[in-house]
Order: sequence, then C-alpha cells, then structure tokens
Amino acid sequence: MADAKHGGHLGAVYGAVSQLEIAEQYDRWASTYDADMSIAGYRHPAVCLALLARHLPRGAAPVLDAGAGTGLIGEWMQILGYPHVEALDISEGMLAGARAKGVYKAFHKLALGTDLPFDTNSYAGVTATGVFTTGHVGAEGIDELIRVCRPGGVIVLTVKETLWSGGFADHVSGLQEAGKATLVEQTGPYVSMPGEKGTVPSRAIVIGIIR
Repeated sequence: MADAKHGGHLGAVYGAVSQLEIAEQYDRWASTYDADMSIAGYRHPAVCLALLARHLPRGAAPVLDAGAGTGLIGEWMQILGYPHVEALDISEGMLAGARAKGVYKAFHKLALGTDLPFDTNSYAGVTATGVFTTGHVGAEGIDELIRVCRPGGVIVLTVKETLWSGGFADHVSGLQEAGKATLVEQTGPYVSMPGEKGTVPSRAIVIGIIR
C-alpha cells in the first residue's frame, strides 16, 4: 500500500473513514497502482526488501506480505529466494493485481488491526510496507503480526513519522519490556515518494520475535 498525503487516489484512500471505504478506494486504484507508484518513485518496497534480506535467511518460509497491495515486494522476494510468500490485503482489486504476478502461494482478503485467522507461529517472517499510516492501521496492528510470526523470525515494516512519535514507538518499547519482541534495526526518516510533493516522512523498522 501507499504512504502519503495528496489528492487523487492517495487523497481518497487517506480520507476514507471505514475499512469498507478504504477497500473500495483501493479497488478503484488497482489498475493504475503500479504505474502511479513507479512515477512517484515509491521507496518502501525496496527499503523493506533490503532489511528483510539482511535479517531473514534466504529460503525461510513461509513469509506473509501483510498489506501486499498489487504485490510489488512479492516479486522481488521470489527473486531473492523466499520460496513461499503469501499475500494479505483488504482490497480484492489489489489482490487481483498480486495474483497476476504469479509469485504468491496463497491470498487472504483480510484487514489488519483485527484478529487474524492464522495459527500462532505460522510465519517465518512478515513484511508490511506502507500499512502503518494515516487512516489505515495503528500500533495495535503489530500485536497480531507478532503472534503469527515465529520466535526467531522478523517483522519488517514502515511507519509514518507522525504515527511513530504519536504512540507507535512507545508501543514497540512496551513489547520489548514485556519480552515479546526486540527492535533489531530502524532507518532514519526518509521520504517514501520523492516524485510527490508534501509526502510525510516515514521510517522502516525490523522487529525480532522473542515471545
């Protein structure tokens, strides 16, 4: 998914007031999403892929691409040697784009921030690019991702700076104090879409699962 504050499709998804409306807006955007993100210079997938490759061994499986959108990062994960990647997204239109890429082993039309229908310790790793942002998913969405990720695994995600300073960092600190997870690595703030004006900076973080 994307991460910005603009008009057009971006403005529509960030102005949505319910999960149903978010899904509908992404459905409308799906056919041009890849081209639009390419023009915007969308960085989140590349940043998260680099962090995943640094912290999750090649061949680890399965991996959950949470908020997969049209599967931008999924294509690259296959190239780098992650053999079983599953896509989760709230939008059927976005998942259709991901299906067309032919790289995912399973598809889940689900919303993050709610209970997920997966067993505890189901995944070796999780990615969530452009998901933790305005109007989408807050810090509460991390807890279920931690539950479904195995001890020793990692969650690689991006988070908008306004959310990071608005309680997200505190939530991660609480998880560390509880012995459930550790903050393995984080980038400095960066602009996710250099081709767009007014983009709020984000950062990427790597959470290691202890539990």
